[in-house]
Amino acid sequence: MTYSIVARDPETGELGVAIQTGTFGCTWAEAGVGAVATQSYTERSYGHFGLELLKAGRSPADALAGLVASDPEERFRQVGMVDATGRATAHTGSGCVRDCGHLVGDGYSVQANMMANDRVWPAMAAAYEAATGTLARRLLAALVAAEGAGGDFRGTQSAALLVVQAEPTGYTWKGQVSDLRVEDHQDPVGELGRLLDMEEDYRNEVADHLREKDKRMVAAWKAAHDGDPLRARELMQPLFDAHPNWRDAVRAYGERGDFPGWEQVIE
Repeated sequence: MTYSIVARDPETGELGVAIQTGTFGCTWAEAGVGAVATQSYTERSYGHFGLELLKAGRSPADALAGLVASDPEERFRQVGMVDATGRATAHTGSGCVRDCGHLVGDGYSVQANMMANDRVWPAMAAAYEAATGTLARRLLAALVAAEGAGGDFRGTQSAALLVVQAEPTGYTWKGQVSDLRVEDHQDPVGELGRLLDMEEDYRNEVADHLREKDKRMVAAWKAAHDGDPLRARELMQPLFDAHPNWRDAVRAYGERGDFPGWEQVIE
């Protein structure tokens, strides 16, 4: 039903998982621990218990072997897993719908089932290895390659991308670098790419792919930090005219210390 990739970036130590599926995707990752993709008659416990076993010091191979051994329906499951040291493993049950299979590489695993052909997961591996940039961009490249090779024979519906930092936080909900989901779309991988563009713009304080309101906020914020509150007010004025609550938003940012000279901006 799905193709996915789990990986560790050898330079940053970030961990990630990306997926495209004909249902809703299931992605698991914890900072400093590992990442898991569980699919094909999805059993979510592989994600939760997989991370717990990694956290307890088990290798991905041992952790996955134990989970498979305790699952009476393992032959229908497909799972990929990578840990914080880059050890990766995968399982494709004998009952998964063809075309199906997986490849385990250096610091990553790709897995796919219900594919249009058996070229999909090798194309993912090749694209990931050849890609450059952030881990999120390399994961996305693998999804794009899967679609280019034929993808899911049923078509597309949803996609998700989750990347977490290298340093452990002790909590599953902390340390996320990217957490994007497209639940129902004609082109979920393309939409995932658009959202990643926007997310990286917010993170890097650029405005190339942002909406007009956010472009103005970014530009005004930069003007304020450059010591030009009058220019910041000029940039924000169309938003102030659209709704008076924008002034309150700038005040809140200012009181938090994020918008220098905010008093002059909203006067």
